Amino acid sequence: MSSVVSVSLGAQKYLAGLLERQNVEGMAVRIFVTQPGTKYAETCLAYCRPGEEKATDHHFELEHISLYLEENSLPYLEEAEVDFQEDKMGGQLTIKAPNAKMPKVSSDSPINERINYVLHTEINPGLASHGGEVSLVEITKDMVAVLKFGGGCQGCSAVDLTLKEGVEKTLQERIPELTGVRDVTDHSQTENAYM
Repeated sequence: MSSVVSVSLGAQKYLAGLLERQNVEGMAVRIFVTQPGTKYAETCLAYCRPGEEKATDHHFELEHISLYLEENSLPYLEEAEVDFQEDKMGGQLTIKAPNAKMPKVSSDSPINERINYVLHTEINPGLASHGGEVSLVEITKDMVAVLKFGGGCQGCSAVDLTLKEGVEKTLQERIPELTGVRDVTDHSQTENAYM
């Protein structure tokens, strides 16, 4: 098993069947992330004919398939899972890569990376239900995270409550050295605001 990506037995068998139908000896599977570390990141799974793999790819021989992982994608593929669930329509292959948009961070990662990780994994998923998002602009000398809201949060009447009770509370719990947060969004723009 790859130490980075977990490929279930069901997924391996399903992929092995697809590879067999290609009638190419030594055909493998290659996994990579396009636009890694951005909100547009996508985890891709592709056929890899012999010779198409890159010299820097990491190669794994799994029980049923041969797997290549793109080296530059490795931090973004950490904890990724490939699974296959059979159903009445045949089944569905799923790829979950929780760190594709932002690599996993540790307590010794730079503070801006830790803040972005919390914003991306804990705060923005909740704001997304209102069409909103928040991003880090800068960190001041006195350890205040300067944030900017966008989408449905820009101009929203509840943004102060969201900032203090949600965003600031969560960030200070996860990153104790932060002394606070400040919003620099122009909330007079209410065109797409969530009300």
